[in-house]
Amino acid sequence: QVRLVESGGGLVQAGGSLGLSCAASGRTFRTATMGWFRQAPGKEREFVAAINWSGGSTYEDSVKGRFTISRDNANNTVYLQLNSLKLEDTAVYYCATGSLVPRPRDRGEYDYWGPGTQVTVSS
Repeated sequence: QVRLVESGGGLVQAGGSLGLSCAASGRTFRTATMGWFRQAPGKEREFVAAINWSGGSTYEDSVKGRFTISRDNANNTVYLQLNSLKLEDTAVYYCATGSLVPRPRDRGEYDYWGPGTQVTVSS
C-alpha cells in the first residue's frame, strides 16, 4: 500500500511564495516518478509538474520559471516550491505516483494520490 501526504498549503498574497511537501511511504520511492497536479473549483484536475527517479523534471507551461519540483530520496519526500503566485494558482494541490509513468502529464498514469492541500492566492 502506498501512502502520500501533502503539506504546506495555505493563504498567500499574489506575488508571494509557498513550499509544498509530499511524504511518501510504502513503496520504492527512489525509482518512482512523482507528479504534482492541481484542481480549482469547477475545473478538471490538471498537471503542474513531475520529476523522475534521476531528477529530470517537466512543467506545465503556465508555471515554468515560477514553480520548482525537487525530491529527497533519502527522506521519501517530493517538494514543490511555488513562487510569484498568481490568483489563478488557487487550487487544491495533489501529489501522485505510479508504478510506471511513461506520460507524466497524464493523470491517468498515476496509481496513487494524496488527499491534497489547499493553496489560496489573494489579491
